[in-house]
Amino acid sequence: MKNDKLIPGLVLVLIGAAILLSNFGYLHFHLQNIFRLWPIFLVVAGVNLVFVNNRSGWATALKAGVLIIGFGIVCFGNFGDNYRWWPHHNHNYNFNYSDDDNKSDDDNNDDNDDTTGSKAFNLPYIANTRAVELNISGGGTSYVLNDTTNNLFAATTRNDDNRYTLSSSSNDTSSVVNFRMNNHKNFNFDSDHKQVTLKLSSKPVWSINIDAGATALDFNLEKFRVKDLEIRGGAASFDIKMGQPELLTNIEVNTGASGVNIKIPQNAACSIESNSALAGNDFAGFIKTHDNIYETPGFSTAKNRFHIHINGGLSDFNVSRY
Repeated sequence: MKNDKLIPGLVLVLIGAAILLSNFGYLHFHLQNIFRLWPIFLVVAGVNLVFVNNRSGWATALKAGVLIIGFGIVCFGNFGDNYRWWPHHNHNYNFNYSDDDNKSDDDNNDDNDDTTGSKAFNLPYIANTRAVELNISGGGTSYVLNDTTNNLFAATTRNDDNRYTLSSSSNDTSSVVNFRMNNHKNFNFDSDHKQVTLKLSSKPVWSINIDAGATALDFNLEKFRVKDLEIRGGAASFDIKMGQPELLTNIEVNTGASGVNIKIPQNAACSIESNSALAGNDFAGFIKTHDNIYETPGFSTAKNRFHIHINGGLSDFNVSRY
């Protein structure tokens, strides 16, 4: 019997079986491993090339064994933070950045930054502003938000090179803030050299829209009132920590190949709707009520709620309670 189709067939069987078992909750994918452990595919392909004309039983067993072991490591190996998109060490692919990358750590001067190569953006808070729509766009960088400001909005960029523009409009009780990346020639995935640190006022209710490509997002929103949070990204890493919900707080996540981690308070009611093709879902503490629908106990009778809607391709989705 010819075995030239054994390996491709085995690949399809493994992928189908893994997805099926994951859908029934027996297995949990760590799909970010595919992008961190991609050299395993080189090993598998190399072994198959070396023994491409060898149809003996031991060669077939070796190729199948390497494939199964590699597939298992990639899909089910749990390496913690070691499979984050942007590890905590430098990988700089931009040779046109400023030599001075030291950002001031003094937060007592309320958003002033005199560091060479950095730029500060500020919008003053206007009394009686109750609702703000914040639109952020731009990829190839890292966005960090974990603190408040006396202004309405503040941002500090590293190695800015006039990459961003800030604009706003307002009426008596609401404002729209646009923080957008301009077209630029440099290409950089180094979150240490291309970083935007954001601060928001804790007074108004926020609707936050983020449109980014390859982006690392680290948002701690415990101190803020958030009505809507919409995130669109490609190959990205999203870490979101929410505070208590409004009457209804909507979170919409649309990604390509990404790692998404959302934390909500332990006592908060939450519903998750997950529409994803090849995603690994981990919703600890949630009850599956319908196809692709998960809820916390007592969701239907809760006054304030989260509704999380997730759309993604080859991604890891994790919603946990703290």
